[in-house]
Amino acid sequence: MAKGNFWLAALAGFIIMVLLGGVLPILGPIIGGVVAGLIAKGGMWNGAKAGCVAGIFGALVTSIIALVIGTMALGLLGFLAALGVGLILVILALYFAILGLVGGAIGGIVGN
Repeated sequence: MAKGNFWLAALAGFIIMVLLGGVLPILGPIIGGVVAGLIAKGGMWNGAKAGCVAGIFGALVTSIIALVIGTMALGLLGFLAALGVGLILVILALYFAILGLVGGAIGGIVGN
């Protein structure tokens, strides 16, 4: 089994997730995971790991963007916004990581 570049795969999947995440809320993370799995190679599990890591990166960036925008929009209530975004971070991390894992597994199988 040939192995690809794991971190390059995770980065490419992350970029796809961020670009497609707003337009295709469910398919964006899955497509990003598939791309990560295709680049990572090494079978279903390696693709799934790359997709999951890409999903966690995507969740972090999306949450940070939401935190900055929410804090700027709410001014003095920024602290409350930060608490809300903390909860959203946990939810997004699970959401993006699970969908990225599924997509990565598919990409790992197809790319094998």
